[in-house]
Amino acid sequence: MAGTINLVKLSVGSDDLASLQAWQQTKRAQTTDGLPRHVTRMWPKREAELLNGGSIYWIIKGVILCRQRILRLDEVTGEDGIRRCAIVNDPKLVRVAATPRRPFQGWRYLKVEDSPPDLTEARQSEEVLPAGLQSALAEIGVM
Repeated sequence: MAGTINLVKLSVGSDDLASLQAWQQTKRAQTTDGLPRHVTRMWPKREAELLNGGSIYWIIKGVILCRQRILRLDEVTGEDGIRRCAIVNDPKLVRVAATPRRPFQGWRYLKVEDSPPDLTEARQSEEVLPAGLQSALAEIGVM
């Protein structure tokens, strides 16, 4: 039986959690059944592990701030005729402990044991701090 693996990905163009959520609510960012998706060039080789409870952890302004459970991988073909992978996610953004992360291109696998923990249920509803402040606090180990 496959274990579980996560992905970590930059949320390019997002200034905060609200802008990520707003983007995901647009028709362009959704599947035909209305679920948020992220289209990428590469198909994950560790598909079985991702679909065994894996999540995509989003980096916003240099900090991992939230995750979404990965529901499935869909094949999509761009207007250029190139086959791509749509990572289809649960619409719920789960806030996690703010964790600094250097920028990179594409996505990376993230071991479960290396993944930031979810915030407690009580902290999920707290007001979200500005990304720059979260980044600074995470850098000094306060968040």
